Amino acid sequence: MSQYDVLTVGNAIVDIISRCDDRFLIENAITKGAMNLIDAERAERLYAMMGPAVEASGGSAGNTAAGVANFGGRAAYFGKVASDQLGEIFTHDIRAQGVHFQTKPGDTRPPTARSMIFVTEDSERSMNTYLGACVEFGPDDVEAEVVAQSKVTYFEGYLWDPPRAKQAILDCAAIAHEHGREVSMTLSDSFCVMRYRDEFLDLMRSGKVDIVFANQQEALALYETDDFATALDNLSRDCKLAAVTLGDQGAIVVKDDQRIKVPASNVTNLLDTTGAGDLFAAGFLYGYTAGRTLEDCAHLGCYAAGVVIQQIGPRPMSSLSKGAASLGLI
Repeated sequence: MSQYDVLTVGNAIVDIISRCDDRFLIENAITKGAMNLIDAERAERLYAMMGPAVEASGGSAGNTAAGVANFGGRAAYFGKVASDQLGEIFTHDIRAQGVHFQTKPGDTRPPTARSMIFVTEDSERSMNTYLGACVEFGPDDVEAEVVAQSKVTYFEGYLWDPPRAKQAILDCAAIAHEHGREVSMTLSDSFCVMRYRDEFLDLMRSGKVDIVFANQQEALALYETDDFATALDNLSRDCKLAAVTLGDQGAIVVKDDQRIKVPASNVTNLLDTTGAGDLFAAGFLYGYTAGRTLEDCAHLGCYAAGVVIQQIGPRPMSSLSKGAASLGLI
């Protein structure tokens, strides 16, 4: 028997979210729609220029863990914070969601990671992330018994930026497979894919990763092609299972020769796309670990993504389990 449905591993980040216009992005050399890694000095400078902001615990894998728990799944999380105020906020928030989180915090330096997220009028988010304490996450932070007791261990591609995290992920994969579990990753964003394409492909082709999550742009970037069908065919060969999100066109699941496409959820009030992919993964993995069909899993993922983009912040403020039940999804 497993103790957890999904264990997620990622950068523990507090999001600081503010609105701006496209001119602000241009003037400050911020790549729109991407995750821009920044140093402490630039983090302080951007923060000083932000308008009214909302602070919310985030981090891609942390958002996914919170989503799984919100659905009623059993979730755990590994991620490194510092012994500071933002670290306390992150720890409180993820535990309050019902997620197991016992990673030992670091010292006050480097401080807990934060991401200044600028949301433009088209609801696109541009992230500027100072990794801070995240770079301290490493093999010593892996709780082997939690990995062994989790049906799926899921990690974010962003973890390939801090070097010590790579070995921690490889250790998790070895433990998971030793105990008959599965390993999943999200490609995170196209720029991340371009930085680590060969390593990501090796993770998939070597069998260290079983399940891959991506959006359409990331899938195209992974295989350096403009042909989406070709990218899907390559995914079907390189991993056991893949789920690719298509924005307002829904999502497509790839397994061997199967191509299962589902529509997006109805969205009436698009506010902020932060966390959309994270919550898609949460819904999909919740369904997957509960033994639902792949089509059901994709519907649950699209539903969760649709909920989170109609609010500010990356973690759902309403009950996903109740909402999904009311629509007959669970």
